[in-house]
Parts: sequence; C-alpha cells; structure tokens
Amino acid sequence: MSTAHPAALSFRPAVDADVPDLVALVESAYRGDASRAGWTTEADVLDGQRTDPDGVRQIIDAADGVLLVVERAGELVACCQLEHRDDHAYFGMFAVRPGLQGGGLGKEVLAEAERRAREQWGAKEMRMTVVNVREELIAYYERRGYRRTGELSPFPYGDERFGIPLRGDLAFELLVKPL
Repeated sequence: MSTAHPAALSFRPAVDADVPDLVALVESAYRGDASRAGWTTEADVLDGQRTDPDGVRQIIDAADGVLLVVERAGELVACCQLEHRDDHAYFGMFAVRPGLQGGGLGKEVLAEAERRAREQWGAKEMRMTVVNVREELIAYYERRGYRRTGELSPFPYGDERFGIPLRGDLAFELLVKPL
C-alpha cells in the first residue's frame, strides 16, 4: 500500500454510537503504555483516565459545539471538539491515533477545525488550554500560530475524571490564535 497518496480525511459530527470508540481513541492517545507509541502521551505526568463515556456524551450533546469524528477510509483516526463561545471558538479533546502521529494528520485536523470555526461561526480567535508542563505539545501549537498567554487555570486535583496527577505543579495554560 502506497503512503504517498493516503485516502482523504472525512469529518462528521459524532453521534452516541461513536462514544466507545472515541473514549478508546482519546485514552490511547494520552494515557498508559499504548500512548507511548505517539508523542502526545501524558503518561509521565498523569495516570488514570483522560475521559469517560459521560464526558464524551456531554460534548456530543452540547448545543453550542461539535465533536468532530475524523475518518480515513471509514476508520476512526482522530477527533476534536469545537465549541462556539462568543467571538471565539474553543478547541479541545484533540486526539490522533498514536501510530499515526507525526505524519501531518493532526495538522490537517487542526486546520479544518480552524476553517470551520471561522466560516461557520465567524470566530475571530481559536483558544485552547494545554497542561503547562507539556513543552513539546505547546511547541507544536506555537509552530501552528498559537501564542502562549501565560494565563493559567488550576488543574482539577482530586477529580479523577481528569486523571491522577503524578506531580504537583500542573495547571492549564491558555493558548490563542487569531483566525
């Protein structure tokens, strides 16, 4: 199979039937040994779960946003959340299958999310929060035009829905990009 011309990506809103596969994708991209196959792993800073079916369902059901399922040749390869908030959009729950990371897939998904936020909602800015100690991940977003704001929000220590922290200095940093 040639990798020179991979099948095009398709994007669609997630539905309830996607929940188990989406939870598995997000967990595989961020947690445990499976996540170490990709570079987005949080396994060294967070243990436990990254999300759960209820969390994914809440995003799917949100009236002001969408959880995009990204498929290639009918196979789930990535996902991301877009939420319309006033004059900007929030980007979250971004996951790319670990074995496919590093090949430009994430960059394509991010570009499509930005295009949709700009064209569908007239968003002037994309915002996201990233765990502040994830320097490699923050550098990835900086290369795509996002700027660190230095604005931190507390990590929800004690709420295991977000994982079990392996260090005491975690916070979320706001990154922004003009659209």
